[in-house]
Order: sequence, then C-alpha cells, then structure tokens
Amino acid sequence: MRAGTAEATTGSRFALEAGKLEPRQREQAILREILAGNIPGFLRTLAPVPLSYQPPQGKLLRATIFVMPEYLAIGSDQDYLRIPMNLYTAAAVAGKLGFVLPTRKMVNAIYAHSAFHFSPEPMTPGPEMRSTEYYRIHNQKIEDQARTLGIQPGALVSGDKKDVVMTNLLALNPGRIAIYGWHKLDGKPIQPLSTVHGACYADYSHGIRLVSASMLVNGETKSVYDVLQDPELSKVLSDEGPIPDVRESLARLGASSCGPEGPPLQPFTVFAQRKPR
Repeated sequence: MRAGTAEATTGSRFALEAGKLEPRQREQAILREILAGNIPGFLRTLAPVPLSYQPPQGKLLRATIFVMPEYLAIGSDQDYLRIPMNLYTAAAVAGKLGFVLPTRKMVNAIYAHSAFHFSPEPMTPGPEMRSTEYYRIHNQKIEDQARTLGIQPGALVSGDKKDVVMTNLLALNPGRIAIYGWHKLDGKPIQPLSTVHGACYADYSHGIRLVSASMLVNGETKSVYDVLQDPELSKVLSDEGPIPDVRESLARLGASSCGPEGPPLQPFTVFAQRKPR
C-alpha cells in the first residue's frame, strides 16, 4: 500500500517481517512494497544535479539529471528503511518506474553537489552482511548521523551507501552486479567500480539511487537512454563513453529474478522535479 495510508508497512515493520524471509522471498517483498508506492514521500521530489563535458573541439555540454535525494527506502517519512536489493530487483524497479541506475560519473556528481555528506559506517564483514538485521542496524547508524548533522528528509545527501550502477562492464561480465562509491569525507570512494559479486548479491552497504530517465542537455529535454548511446553526448553522463541499450538491458534484467516470481505488480507514478538553481 502507498506510504501514509493506514495499511502501509512502516520501515521498522518491514525489517521485522523481512527478517523471517529467505533472500529470494525478501527481494519479492521489496519489489511488491516499492511498486505499490510504499516509499517515503520525500523521495518523490527529485533533486537536480549538474554535469558537464568539454569536447576537445566544440561547445561545452551542460547537463542536469534529476535524482532521488536519498537511497531508495520502504516506509513513511517518519519510519523508513533504506533497502538494498539485488540487480534484478533494482532493474525491475527502475524500469517500471521510469528511472535508470546511475553511472560512475553520475555518482561522483551527486556526491559533489550533495548538501550533506555522511561518513561511511562499515560493519563487520561476514555472512551476516546480507541479513535484514544488518540492513536495520546500518539504517539506524545513518539515522543517528542524520540527527547529529541536522539533516532534514528531502535534502540531497550521499556517503551513506555504495551505489548499484550502470557500466559497460556488465555486458562483459553477464550475471554480475556493478557497485561503486561510498565516498569518504575526503571525497574518495571506498568502493572502486567492481563486478566481483553475482547479480543476486546484495548486502547492507548497497543502495539504490534512482535517476529520472528524462534530463536536460544545454537546456533541452532529452532521454538518458538516448544520451548514453550517443558517441559524444554520452560523455556528459559517462566516463566510459557510450553505454548502449540501457533501456533494453534494464527490461531484460527486470524480467529476470533469482527465484520464482511473485504475483503481478503495478507501478506508481507520483514524482516531481525541483528546478535547477
């Protein structure tokens, strides 16, 4: 159910219920909650993030992407759980809701333009990293920092999670998930771009930052999919050059899963974009 209704599951309640599930069942539960609209209201107002690229010859490209101000979460503004998910679930969410996953260059730009930076909170490595209890504990650590820093929900923030990202490495390493980021306060990422884990992998340190599929390039509205395929324009969004067939890749990945599919799911569509400053 949509967040804010009497039937909606709070973040703490979801953590309790998901803790009883196997990983495959938990992924299905995550997908059901998010596509039913059960996310905090503040995530629905997207933040503008500027990027640029100067061709060796030619006009400076200036772009603006619109991103969720925080990592995807389940619950209400008062009680929410930042929720990691595997690549298949992340792709399904992004594709069904009209979003894309960020590139490494986008992640760096989001960090550079964030109003607040969290200090990363690594936890003891081990099998428990993938547990819902680790998700809950790490979420509480971030909440404690937010109170200390005086962060209000809706501010553009970063540094609290690694990003699941789009990269050409996914085509070279099928069946893998790509992660990057978790920047320290000095601006250096803890996690270099990596595809070491399988696509079904998720742990407490991962976050899903959704980026609108619509963007601005030199003031003109364009599709992120089209820009990423363009040999020149792609450089404003990607430090790898063109990333082709992103729409098709998200659709293909989103139609896959690590286990039996749940019942049919319906998306929601209420998002607004803050105007660039």
